[in-house]
Amino acid sequence: MGAHGLEPKKTIPASRKLGRDDAAELAAKASKLIVAKGKKVKTFMFKNDRSDEAIDAMLGPTGNLRAPTLICGRTVLVGFNEEEYRTLLA
Repeated sequence: MGAHGLEPKKTIPASRKLGRDDAAELAAKASKLIVAKGKKVKTFMFKNDRSDEAIDAMLGPTGNLRAPTLICGRTVLVGFNEEEYRTLLA
């Protein structure tokens, strides 16, 4: 992000666990959710309801929100995929 001249508005330490309710709150504010798990990327477009599938995709095996999580406007990117970050930050 620094290479793009961007600074985070908020950084949450990894010791603070964010669960399903936190993930649902993030999704409620988004119109687009991108979830990256390795090379696999799944995109959810929201108009009204946020599906359980979308919320589940945001969570890791322990039930906590996956890291990193980036919010850019009304787009939420969960997990890391270099191509998705490049596209979102371009």
